[in-house]
Amino acid sequence: MDFNLSEEQQMLQDTVARVARDRYSFEQREQFYLSETGFSREFWNQLGELGLSAVPLREEYGGFGGSGVDSMLVMTELGRNLCLEPYLQSQIHGAGLLQQLGSADQRGQWLPQVATGELQLAVALEESQSHYLLHDVQSRAEAVEGGWRLTGHKCAVVGGHSAGLILVSARTAGGALDESGISLFLLDPKAAGVRRRDYPCIDGPRACDLYLDGVVLDQNHLLGPAGQALAALRYQQGRAVAAQCAEAIGNMQEAFSLTLDYLKTRQQFNAPIGKFQVLQHRMADMRGELELAISMATLAACIADEPDSDERSRGLAAAKFVVTRAARFIAEQAIQLHGGIGMTWEYNLAHHAKRLVMLSHQLGDDDHHLQAYADLMRNA
Repeated sequence: MDFNLSEEQQMLQDTVARVARDRYSFEQREQFYLSETGFSREFWNQLGELGLSAVPLREEYGGFGGSGVDSMLVMTELGRNLCLEPYLQSQIHGAGLLQQLGSADQRGQWLPQVATGELQLAVALEESQSHYLLHDVQSRAEAVEGGWRLTGHKCAVVGGHSAGLILVSARTAGGALDESGISLFLLDPKAAGVRRRDYPCIDGPRACDLYLDGVVLDQNHLLGPAGQALAALRYQQGRAVAAQCAEAIGNMQEAFSLTLDYLKTRQQFNAPIGKFQVLQHRMADMRGELELAISMATLAACIADEPDSDERSRGLAAAKFVVTRAARFIAEQAIQLHGGIGMTWEYNLAHHAKRLVMLSHQLGDDDHHLQAYADLMRNA
């Protein structure tokens, strides 16, 4: 198998790296974090102007028609620079659900706006009791004349505070934990009966809790057949997992580089501490974990867009498990090797470490994906 990037992929990677490096210094990121939106609107618009927002979307909707590897290249560079923009939630996860479940009219109406960055999406699937289970949905959607009435509560909607449309899962039939009866709706967060509670996450991005109190939506805001959304939710979460693994790789590579530079410059006993053999061994362990994580993230990117199958699901679960364990190990080792400075707010390593820890808990933690992998192996 040839793992070399094509000329177009190399150009894509170089473009994202250059834009993020020029427009997203650590000091600028701190300003974006404190802004009203919690990220840079200017940077988001520039991603659209350069066509980078269109990478994961199909060509018929103004997209680039990029593969999972193309998305990996974008997400790795965004992760390396600690970018706060909800690219994964909007361009990969949300747009993927809209492409898979939306009707021709729905896709034609909204996806071109997503491709240019004019419209930002968010995905509201988690509830306080669900613990990564996409079929554990207690929010309800009741059929009414001309549409649906939604009631319920969604939590930890990353990017939901600034999204123009939010994709919300709700139960239209069945009881708790039934795999059938789950539907997906496009929600205007400014609609009557919608309340958002916004807050910053510990690792930088912002999120919101979503409260739905009898929100009435017309029939055009239902995506796909009623009660049959779960398969698409699982498939597109797999694509989001692959992109998240790529983002974690960028963070890990930068954390490793920062730690290596620190060991080369920090003096103790009249010598750089990087000359101490025990610290060299720890750096070697970090490098080994990083290389293993890169291999698994690459595998996830290669299979992310394949047709749904147990083999695809096993590969994605294994990748998330390995990357999550490596991310936590590298974050902890980097902090230990830096000492106290590694925990200071003014030093970007602390922010990479926090981001890596939080990524390991989003879209399923390592225990969740290990159990999923084991269940799929038993079914093989």
